[in-house]
Amino acid sequence: MDPVELERTTDRNAPALALSGGGFRATLYHCGALIRLNELGLLAQMGRIAAVSGGSITAARLAIAWDDMTLVNDRFTNLDSHVIAPLRNFCSRGIDISAGVIGALNPFTSAGARLAKAYETLLDKRTLQDLPDAPDFVFKATNLQTGRAVRFQKRYMADYMIGCIFNPDLPLSTVVAASSAFPPVLSPVRIKLKPSAWTNLTGASHFSDNNYKRELRLTDGGAYDNMALESVDDFNPVIVSDAGKPFSVTETASGLWPKQLSRILSISTDQARSLRRRLLYTACVSEGRAFAISQIDCGIADRPAEQKIAFSAEMIAHLAGIRTRLNRFSVAEQDNLINWGWLSMDVLARSYLPQARNAPAPTALPLPVHPV
Repeated sequence: MDPVELERTTDRNAPALALSGGGFRATLYHCGALIRLNELGLLAQMGRIAAVSGGSITAARLAIAWDDMTLVNDRFTNLDSHVIAPLRNFCSRGIDISAGVIGALNPFTSAGARLAKAYETLLDKRTLQDLPDAPDFVFKATNLQTGRAVRFQKRYMADYMIGCIFNPDLPLSTVVAASSAFPPVLSPVRIKLKPSAWTNLTGASHFSDNNYKRELRLTDGGAYDNMALESVDDFNPVIVSDAGKPFSVTETASGLWPKQLSRILSISTDQARSLRRRLLYTACVSEGRAFAISQIDCGIADRPAEQKIAFSAEMIAHLAGIRTRLNRFSVAEQDNLINWGWLSMDVLARSYLPQARNAPAPTALPLPVHPV
């Protein structure tokens, strides 16, 4: 089977949304993006929603709630109760330290397994087969064995160097744990599979080796594609909510080996992200497709859309640099991140998406007690 044929199952002339990694910071920032996209009538139109790491937490909760939400005039009337409130409650407690410590000290479990256990309550112990048929939800992890992305969705899971498994019945909590298993403390997440379950794909160089098919050892999806762009970059329009860690410029550079290695990793990651953005921009412009990228560290004052809400540059800089862990976020931190995700997505969508261009400029934030 040709991977391109396998992939071409969703209408590319429908909006697609990519939710980046970035721990609970990303989870909350994306909540704001979902709220504004829903208000603009865009969320219900999505053909695909792809996510990695912290974005997978948001997307997974949205996925299991999708069929239970009430749609009125292209807007979900109960998005808050079904999606936002449960995510906020989940982000009010930390899960990374407990998963890492118990996984390290208990020989009968692992950090990845404890992480999956922590997601069970949020995700109601659902499986990939409980996801809606539409939109197409795609979750990404990184395979430590092949160095490639493993994509999970209802219809199939695949590593294009190994093959694919149709209709995988994996716990959604395990999938999200694999997608958000920040290395090295929370990874790898190990998924045992039957070699006979795999189907060959054209170009799958390791399909014949059962050592790759018995067990997947997975780490954070952001290691391969931190913006989840690869699964949506040919849709029209492409909408991206990016809460990834911004690259920091420094006047000095340490000569210590560990700090050099950390700095080089940051440079490599930043270049990979920048390249994906440039490729998306070039493809969309040349093909006449619309796109909007809402970045946590990106200014909005110079965007074309009319703006009526004031914001603090100092607060935005603070939010862009806030931790990317899976630990407790206060009510104020949550409000700030949701407000900024909402405002940034509003301005980018009204500036660059035809479906939102005529929407009036909002005059108030959704959570005014803690403004940005």
